[in-house]
Amino acid sequence: MAPVSDGIRCMVMRGGTSKGLYFLADDLPDQAADRDALLLGVMGSPDARQIDGMGGAHPLTSKVAVVSPGTGGADVDYHFLQVVVDEAVVSDRQNCGNLLAGVGPFALERGLVAAPADAADVIAIRIRMLNTGGMATATMAVCDGRPRYDGDTAISGVPGTGAPIRLDFEGVAGSSCGALLPTGHVTDEVAGLTVTLVDNGMPVVVLRAADLGVTGYETCAELEANEGLRTTLEQVRVAAGPLMGLGDVRSATVPKLTLVAPPRDTGATRGSLSTRTFIPHRCHEAIGVLGAVSVATAALLPEGPAAEVARLDGSDTVTIEHPTGTFDAAVVLAPGTGDGGPVVERAGIVRTARKLMDGMVFPR
Repeated sequence: MAPVSDGIRCMVMRGGTSKGLYFLADDLPDQAADRDALLLGVMGSPDARQIDGMGGAHPLTSKVAVVSPGTGGADVDYHFLQVVVDEAVVSDRQNCGNLLAGVGPFALERGLVAAPADAADVIAIRIRMLNTGGMATATMAVCDGRPRYDGDTAISGVPGTGAPIRLDFEGVAGSSCGALLPTGHVTDEVAGLTVTLVDNGMPVVVLRAADLGVTGYETCAELEANEGLRTTLEQVRVAAGPLMGLGDVRSATVPKLTLVAPPRDTGATRGSLSTRTFIPHRCHEAIGVLGAVSVATAALLPEGPAAEVARLDGSDTVTIEHPTGTFDAAVVLAPGTGDGGPVVERAGIVRTARKLMDGMVFPR
């Protein structure tokens, strides 16, 4: 890589409802410790405002995607890094499905994937998610060999519309915890609360909002101001970590916690259930992609907090209400054999992405 003083090539992209910095792996140090120290300087962490870096003072805008030529049958490899805002911590213990939406366009922009030779207007890019080993296929629109960002697809939490990017997941069930249901049970008692511990691409603890003394319809600001709630949630999270095979999670960004309640919208666009998600200490203004897939999976199980509040229509699409709109996740479950629990046959979602800036970044 070039000297840091010369700057580092970087692209800023919105992926889904997150925003992050996208790098080629060859443009970053080989050693993880050196890479992480560099990224802390790039983002301006640790600092609550990240005023001296590229971070946006929130976990959703302090993210990094590192992309490289594909291995294991993939077109490209994707390594997600969460740069903590107010701590000198860079974590790769989870995937990020929102930044994943920008990996295909970035790979085209950087020439890692060849544009279709037959002037096709759609390309499918297989992406290996290095954090957990799962695979995703991004199907996206192209024009003259370049990614299209314009379109009429709207996603909640993002103003305007863009070109749709369909993400279909393979092998993500249990990718962090070793099993879709890490304990082998649909429900568990954790810190005195009935929860579902589920990992369909993202380890999530699903809890009934009512069991925590809230409605589940509060704003993120209201929930974050509830110190008693946040203390209880952290107790649950820390207790759930070993049960999910994640060990001591006190300094980790997983598992996430999702509070569920019956759908609130009574209009034509009513969802299947309402959610408020902690990631893990800040309340998400929407919901993460793989977190939504895990919650949708919990709603399709025969019992548990999500299943008990969900109003399903019999289709394989679960519409998840969140603070800024709704999110559709398509999940198909099949009965497992023996005591193995259900098997995920298919999981997919639609996102959008947009290139915001391409240039050089100068770390602190």
